[in-house]
Amino acid sequence: MGGVWGVGAGLLTAGCSSSPNAEPAQILGQKLPTVRGESLDQQQRTLPDDLAGKPAILLVGYKQNAQFDCDRWVLGLLQAQTPADIYEVPAIAGLFPRLFAPAIDRGMQRGIPAELWPSVITVYRDAHRLEQLTGTTHPNNMRVLLLDAQGHVRWFHDRGYSPQHLLQLDAAVRVLASPS
Repeated sequence: MGGVWGVGAGLLTAGCSSSPNAEPAQILGQKLPTVRGESLDQQQRTLPDDLAGKPAILLVGYKQNAQFDCDRWVLGLLQAQTPADIYEVPAIAGLFPRLFAPAIDRGMQRGIPAELWPSVITVYRDAHRLEQLTGTTHPNNMRVLLLDAQGHVRWFHDRGYSPQHLLQLDAAVRVLASPS
């Protein structure tokens, strides 16, 4: 996974205001707000509905510079063989980025292997809903959310990758994935 968000995404969101980051306690247990996006293989997706039935990890990024953080999370999760689907969710708010969405998406497609396109879901129009949930302070850090089978947030982190937090996330996924 991982890849290039395109220079346009970074330039188009530069100067956007930020909202304070949420504390995990504010988010845990909440259902992810409904957001619509499109995967890089051009499939319309509705989150969290399309992910229902099993745990899923969302790596939500608001800036192109968050890609480095995203790549570390993905690599660690794959190495740990974490038993959950992983989705990269670039969330790019504002009218101007929506106008350039096809160019931004093409830029991402050039940097991501085609077999991974279904797991990259770009959210433009509803990005503000994710921003309101997680906050946008320190936008170079990914917002890492673990959703349960019903779309409720069960784990949240937004302070950058660390091996300790990866192990905590992996353990939380394994609890959710284990038969009751």
